[in-house]
Amino acid sequence: MSKLKLYGKPDSAEVYQIMDFLKRSVVAFDWIDISADNTDWHLHTGEFTNDEKHPMVEFPDGAFVVNPSIEQIAAKLGWISKPRLNEYDVSIYGAGPAGLSAAVYAASEGLKTVLVEREAVGGQAGTSSLIENYLGFPEGISGAELAEKARQQALKFGVEILLLREGVKGTFYNGHIRGEFATGEALIAKANICTTGVEYAKLNLPDEQRFLYNGVYYGAGASEALFCQDKDLYIVGGGNSAGQAASYFSGFAKRVFMVIRKGNLSDTLSDYLIQRIASIKNITVLYHSEVTGLDGDHSLRRIKIRNSQDGAENWHDTSKLFICIGGKPNTEWARDTAICRDKNGYIYTGNDLVTLDQYKVCWNLERLPYSLETSVPGSFAAGDVRVGSVKRVASAVGEGAMAVTQVHQYLSKL
Repeated sequence: MSKLKLYGKPDSAEVYQIMDFLKRSVVAFDWIDISADNTDWHLHTGEFTNDEKHPMVEFPDGAFVVNPSIEQIAAKLGWISKPRLNEYDVSIYGAGPAGLSAAVYAASEGLKTVLVEREAVGGQAGTSSLIENYLGFPEGISGAELAEKARQQALKFGVEILLLREGVKGTFYNGHIRGEFATGEALIAKANICTTGVEYAKLNLPDEQRFLYNGVYYGAGASEALFCQDKDLYIVGGGNSAGQAASYFSGFAKRVFMVIRKGNLSDTLSDYLIQRIASIKNITVLYHSEVTGLDGDHSLRRIKIRNSQDGAENWHDTSKLFICIGGKPNTEWARDTAICRDKNGYIYTGNDLVTLDQYKVCWNLERLPYSLETSVPGSFAAGDVRVGSVKRVASAVGEGAMAVTQVHQYLSKL
């Protein structure tokens, strides 16, 4: 079977985004460097020219697209579709582990199910190079591969998946939820499950946005490993995603530096990763440290790191900085609804609701909320987006399945 081909320059922000999407979506492709000192790519493209060196995608049918958007690529792959039904039993927002789990269980039990994702299937977990502590995979499994298996399972049971749909507003009325998208489309369902997860937090440094995908990356960034060969790279964060990234990148990079504010890794990192990092010679942990400055031309060239113990600040040459420092929940869509959120935007569910003044105003049923139900009857939340959730793939998958059981309970009383 012919592969998709991606032509581009290694230091291109556009190439990174395309490559990241393809890898997270488990799309096989060949990479062809079109840098100024590499002219062999012309032999692959025949009469096709690209004087400005934009990324190009060649599809298996021979079609070329210059500087394509992710939407264009997904559409050409046949992944963009419109909602097929006027109304669904349950709509699920977010195709990370919790959302995929909910979709599989809902559809397998006969519910008309639609799963909506604004980026690639898999969520943050889909960017992980290797998930080793998920039950049933003793050798580990990449986040993208796990997500792809779940996607295929969901399709098998008839789940409708809407990709690259960004929700901008949620409205609850007459026992239904109406989700509105940036495209102008709307989706109506009797119940919904919010599994939108969290997005990585930023360092909020000057020029951080300017260097985005040109040296600064949020998350594990496994798709960038190809361009880290024999380089020094830095990872900010001491959690499992940062530790797994450090372990993975050590096989490509000259040296990997983990930058953490604390004086140890044991507070935030699983023991098996602590032991592994200690055993890898080209990984160095910079304790009591934080990145305070970025510098470069069109791409990142060096970063400034401050040591909190002695106050010393020093510049370090690098073209790769990966930021893995937790994040904020994707719940902006609920801003104008009766959904109760904490000060950071995480959604309250179940027993955590009953002492809130807002809940007492908006909840109009005699029964108490189910354990994963929000302050709006029929609206549920699962996974990282909830207040007090456990940030692990296994717990997200479990909550997704639990949410479907509670959706059944809710629908049976309509």
